Amino acid sequence: MDDLKQLTANNFIEALINDDLQNGRYDGRVHTRFPPEPNGYLHIGHAKAICIDFGTAEKYGGLTNLRMDDTNPTKEDVEYVEAIQEDIHWLGYDWQDRFFYASDYFEQMYQYAVALIKKGLAYVCQLSPDEFKEMRGDLTHPAVSPYRERPIEESLDLFARMRAGEFENGAMTLRAKIDLASPNFNMRDPVLYRINHMRHHRTGDTWCIYPMYDYAHPLEDAIEGITHSLCSLEFEDHRPLYDWVIANCDVPCRSRQIEFARLNITNTVMSKRKLRRLVEEGFVSGWDDPRMPTLAGMRRRGYPPEAIRNFCEKIGVAKSNSTVEFPLLEFCVREELNTTADRAMAVIDPLKVIITNYPAGQSEELPADNNLEKEDGGTRLLHFTRELYIEQSDFMEEPIKGFHRLMPGGEVRLKYAYIIRCDEVIKDEAGKITELHCSYDPNTRSGNDTSGKKVKGTIHWVDAASAVPAELRLYDCLFAKSNPDDTEEGEDFTDFVSADSLVVKHALLEASLADAPLAKPYQFMRQGYFIKDKDSGEGNLIFNRIVTMKDSWNKKQK
Repeated sequence: MDDLKQLTANNFIEALINDDLQNGRYDGRVHTRFPPEPNGYLHIGHAKAICIDFGTAEKYGGLTNLRMDDTNPTKEDVEYVEAIQEDIHWLGYDWQDRFFYASDYFEQMYQYAVALIKKGLAYVCQLSPDEFKEMRGDLTHPAVSPYRERPIEESLDLFARMRAGEFENGAMTLRAKIDLASPNFNMRDPVLYRINHMRHHRTGDTWCIYPMYDYAHPLEDAIEGITHSLCSLEFEDHRPLYDWVIANCDVPCRSRQIEFARLNITNTVMSKRKLRRLVEEGFVSGWDDPRMPTLAGMRRRGYPPEAIRNFCEKIGVAKSNSTVEFPLLEFCVREELNTTADRAMAVIDPLKVIITNYPAGQSEELPADNNLEKEDGGTRLLHFTRELYIEQSDFMEEPIKGFHRLMPGGEVRLKYAYIIRCDEVIKDEAGKITELHCSYDPNTRSGNDTSGKKVKGTIHWVDAASAVPAELRLYDCLFAKSNPDDTEEGEDFTDFVSADSLVVKHALLEASLADAPLAKPYQFMRQGYFIKDKDSGEGNLIFNRIVTMKDSWNKKQK
């Protein structure tokens, strides 16, 4: 490891690691871990943790383990294990052969618990859950446990019988013997094991007692040789217990826990419990609904992983919690897509245009740039015939000041094509505009304009003969309220789900998009960035809007 990596710190975590390296702690090793619980899909808050865990280790030439924290079989499932692995790989990180489960260490954890009992540092408690709460005490009164002085041999016998399945759920727990009067309630003889007669997705019915996270986590870290256990700020008050477990168990490594601020974003929720409710109660179509803050949802929506990593880098690593504005995430997405997404044209609210002086039956192919931001973005061919469609918003019969698009008697350039002039407005009996009759100047073909004409406006279009119909799913923030977690009496966070979070439009797309592949982003001119959705089928194109584009004219109108 070079001296620069030892001495240069971009955040407080790296500063602490540098101190450890300079002091010879852990023999110069940096070994982190990412320990998700497989009871749901990862969300963007986890993405921050992934970037910190894997990114920090990479910087120091270290290692990162992926470990499933499967100590609670209540809602764990193999589906979530596979989804977590896919999400991490999608973000661009890999754990190589260092993939573990907390359940790999159940026997070791049990033996460590037996050793704590023998040392007089743990005991079997028979308080019911309600009694436990009643006897927990408060800031001026210590907790109480009538079983605290239970003889060691009796606790050893009861603990073995707990494992053997002799007792019902909630009948007994194993508690650490620490300090019933501690101002930190996590240290008031916390529960280490509870009884749970539920089949585990890996160990089956082998176990009916399961370790609590605060007991299992430090042991897992120590067994795997983790040097720096990086976790979110809510575990700061749990660190004394983390250190107590490591100090009182004969473990191979004295792992160090360091906490950082978790990620909060406006107009969304991060609680797995709440995300699960959104799925189970039908507010969204599933964990990968493009409105969800899950990585699966963001991937389906079309967010590039590079944008997620860039977003995490921009918000930095802090010691205190804060809330990030959702537009910052959208900015990072646009910034990435601007250089990677191919350009295309789509008309959402079509208005028919007939070019009266263009020969009937004639067609031509016009070259169009895919992406000028790329070094070699390439070109595609656009079909052009006598009839086409433009956006209704690109025409005003009575134009207001500053409107530089199509109007009666006015001229505008069709992107990659010709300059046209509106000669006649056709309306139905109700007075609604049904089509425009225009004329074109054949000397104004884009890239070969010999007319010398100058026009202020350029609009997009699609050829009527070759355009393909598609469903566009226009996504926005799932919640209308900036902080949906902030509820008053009688309110539920689901009350703030926005009715406008998904708007479906039927559009016409240029012919080149008929065979658009999945996972390839496009910038639809002036409409936003889009990606083909997995629900698409033969003759049924569906595109998700990834993010809108800044439209100075729409802002001016508003």
